[in-house]
Amino acid sequence: MLAVSLCSALVSSLPAEPVNILFIAIDDLGNDATHTPHIDRLAASGVRFDRAYNQIPLCNPSRASVLTGRRPDATQVYDLDRHFREALPDVVTLPQLFRHNGWFTARVGKIYHYDVPNGIGTDGLDDKPSWQLVVNPQGRDVTDEKLITNPTPQKSVSAALSWLAAEGTDEEQTDGMIATEAIQLLEKHRDEPFFLGVGFFRPHTPFVAPKKYFDLHPLDSIHLPEAPADDRSDIPAAAFAHNNPTPHYGLDELTCRQALQAYRASVSFVDAQIGRVLDALDRLQLTDHTLVVLWSDHGYHLGEHLGIWQKRTLFEESARAPLIIRAPGAKGNGQACQGIVEFVDIYPTLTDLASLTPPTTLDGRTLRPLLNDPAQKWDHPAITQILRPADDRISTQVMGRTIRTERWRYTEWNAGANGRELYDHEKDPHEFQNLALKPNHETSLVIQELHGRMKTKIHGTPPTSPVNPKRL
Repeated sequence: MLAVSLCSALVSSLPAEPVNILFIAIDDLGNDATHTPHIDRLAASGVRFDRAYNQIPLCNPSRASVLTGRRPDATQVYDLDRHFREALPDVVTLPQLFRHNGWFTARVGKIYHYDVPNGIGTDGLDDKPSWQLVVNPQGRDVTDEKLITNPTPQKSVSAALSWLAAEGTDEEQTDGMIATEAIQLLEKHRDEPFFLGVGFFRPHTPFVAPKKYFDLHPLDSIHLPEAPADDRSDIPAAAFAHNNPTPHYGLDELTCRQALQAYRASVSFVDAQIGRVLDALDRLQLTDHTLVVLWSDHGYHLGEHLGIWQKRTLFEESARAPLIIRAPGAKGNGQACQGIVEFVDIYPTLTDLASLTPPTTLDGRTLRPLLNDPAQKWDHPAITQILRPADDRISTQVMGRTIRTERWRYTEWNAGANGRELYDHEKDPHEFQNLALKPNHETSLVIQELHGRMKTKIHGTPPTSPVNPKRL
């Protein structure tokens, strides 16, 4: 009865006309962003989900999961090449459902997957049935690529800790152009219900932002994360991503701090563009009629565990990602939620709030109750997975899967054959002590329980569907 009454309360507080959707995606946004006043402003007026977890920490498969509402084992997307319609040709995506129900649907920038920076200005790995209109800006960050600093030239700038403190204005950069185009679409379609996807490319590598954003993060204020000297001694080899097997890519501390400064500058730059779009909502008097969702495809490592960078791990920094939902009239607006939620919950939440009937195949659940009462009990774990190719450390392909509860993170590699990890977040929030190596009676029971809960949701071994090992 309580859940029903909460739902009814939120429905009655929403506008009578169809609610608009502003769907903001940020590429590679981690969980420790600094100097983000506009994202902070959105969080202060919506519900910030502090423990939201993606289903797979890699751009293409994560976005496919969010936009179909299905886990990777259903989409069969584990790499950067495969399109979800190869396995699910008739799936109705989130924006496609809104389109079918009379909303104007448009995308500016990266919502589905793009290679960065090579795909900027193209359609990327888009999905045509999802949109009535797409806009693909390309700014000077692409033409200035020759100016980028790349301390590991054996890697392309898309995969390296590369950066550029750019000349020129915000509006000359691709993400500045994305904000401009999004504002123009808001102005043009303000009088009809819309689902507008606004996808920013930064802070994905290369870390490019105008110089003024670097000044917000002085280099002498930048410090790398600390960890015990023996931190890696109890971690299975498979836990470390194949594209970053060497700590800090073999770079010295100063270079890593410069990369971290550039990453944070890129985040602040994107934050400013989000501020422009939110200001336009206010100016056009659309705020009270627009549901805003801000998310990143996954978290991001910035040197944790003695030198992990970027994504592709099942540690907290990579599996957890930012999520903010501001629903007009929701009673929880302005609060943070500590409940464990998943990115597959985004699809059913938006359709619920818009009073649309979702597909019956969705893997998530609506977060409507938490939007009304962020502090209520919410006992639903989050499950994340990642596929590893064989390399000189691992003789065969390995599937990693992890389950996160309020207290525990439990991880298996090839169903445990290539290692297990258990971390107690009450005592060890940075995941330094792997309790699965020598479990006692209590932790053995925890492992048994979490293994049982996880195996009903996702497979523990590599898929039979096609994958491109070079694009994992």
